[in-house]
Amino acid sequence: MVKTLPITKARAQLLDLAEELSRKPEAGAVAVTKRGQPVLALMPWEFYESIVETLEILGDEALMASLRQSIKEAGKGKTISWKDVKKSLSL
Repeated sequence: MVKTLPITKARAQLLDLAEELSRKPEAGAVAVTKRGQPVLALMPWEFYESIVETLEILGDEALMASLRQSIKEAGKGKTISWKDVKKSLSL
């Protein structure tokens, strides 16, 4: 469940919120409201970065087509052994 705070309380607690979110990233985000409506989301930086990265991947049509094709092939048993992967990467 997302914690919700009015903007005036969030302002007064900003340093404490930053500390709490960095200590407990599993807490997710804090919704900051103004006149009862959400206007901001405070979240750990790593969480923000993961959201942005996910959106970039989802927005890349070529990458998504490749991922869908790979999933389809894996479902049909068309896979590459770890040994062959290491060999192709010279590991």
